[in-house]
Amino acid sequence: METFWGQGFWVWLVALALYALFLAWYRNWRGKLTPPEVERYISEAVKAQDGNLDDFSAIRQFLEEDDGREFVMANLVKVASGKVPDPVTGEPAPGPALLRRYTGPFMRALFVRGGHPALVARKVGGYVDAWNVAPDPGWTMAGFMRYRSRRDMMELVIDPRFRDMHAFKIAALPETFSFPAQPVIRIYLAPFVWVPMWLALCAALAQLAILLV
Repeated sequence: METFWGQGFWVWLVALALYALFLAWYRNWRGKLTPPEVERYISEAVKAQDGNLDDFSAIRQFLEEDDGREFVMANLVKVASGKVPDPVTGEPAPGPALLRRYTGPFMRALFVRGGHPALVARKVGGYVDAWNVAPDPGWTMAGFMRYRSRRDMMELVIDPRFRDMHAFKIAALPETFSFPAQPVIRIYLAPFVWVPMWLALCAALAQLAILLV
């Protein structure tokens, strides 16, 4: 036992416990949505958004086809370039500032549910390859948000905290569209890979420091 503690092997138990906590937060352990859950989420979402869902049938189909896996929401947005009326005070305010009134609380709530931005990119040019689509309205950025599950997405949709804040998003974004996507090719390391590697590195360095003391 003295060897175990004295040579720092205990740091590996700490690293393992931290990784277990990470998995408990990052993975969907509740499986697929059940039919009663789908009906409840759709009903509550309609009430939360006053019946103004972007595409009721598309959302229902997405929930009914739940595979229990993570997904990313692809977002293409156009942020108001000038000042627009604040939905609360009516005073002119910059579009990006109004958008932050929504994205700040939303990102925190998303992170609590195991979600996070996977990629956010600023647009630096017009369409270079497009046909049979509407003209470029002046998109500002594109983003991919990682969701732990479709259940977590709907929990955010029906969260009463965002009912009032959603007005800031509408005011700040003259045009936007979003659709869920499943990663097929991913050349960057996913958290499932780099988190245990980082913990292992920290544990190894900590043990080395203990041995050198």
